[in-house]
Amino acid sequence: MEIKLYNQEGKETWVIELQESIFGLEPNENLIHRALVYQLANARTNVAHTKTRGERRGSTRKIYRQKGTGRARMGSNRSPIRKKGWVAFGPRNNRNFTISMNKKERRLALFSVLSAKAKNNQIIVVDDIKLKEVKTKLADLVFKSLPFEKTALFAINKEREDLVRATSNLNYVKNIQVEYLNIKDLLKYNTLVLLKDSLESINSRV
Repeated sequence: MEIKLYNQEGKETWVIELQESIFGLEPNENLIHRALVYQLANARTNVAHTKTRGERRGSTRKIYRQKGTGRARMGSNRSPIRKKGWVAFGPRNNRNFTISMNKKERRLALFSVLSAKAKNNQIIVVDDIKLKEVKTKLADLVFKSLPFEKTALFAINKEREDLVRATSNLNYVKNIQVEYLNIKDLLKYNTLVLLKDSLESINSRV
């Protein structure tokens, strides 16, 4: 599969070949969905927490006698049906939401999303981006010259600290290290923007 190579002015300079084993697969929607659920579940922060009967403050004394009052029998004031009592079957912060998924399946799901992006012309490869100064204004000019709509995920190698700083405040671009490409971000952002050396890093994953 061939794709156009752009310079930072947004002009086509060359055509490069995308690796078929990564960008030429038939997208597996079921696997992509499983990988997304895996990522979201494992990133979940368990905050909701209610107290059990033993954790609630208060007397354990039987509040009135069993018989003869005409009222329903009742034990301690910590009962879940009474005000300030414990919560029955409430959420606990020790619940484990993590799920497992094979490494090969996760990698195949990632390649499936990349293949879908390539098929829909949602991948842009730029030869290189060199800014005179590390300024958001200059990075904005570069991205506005590239042929994409709405939002972009900008995958770069970790050595490019200048591009990380220059693109961090662009509200339509999210920068990410190419090693941390993930299903959630690829699905959220319309276009994937890669530098030529970032593409080589992805190719080395096979």
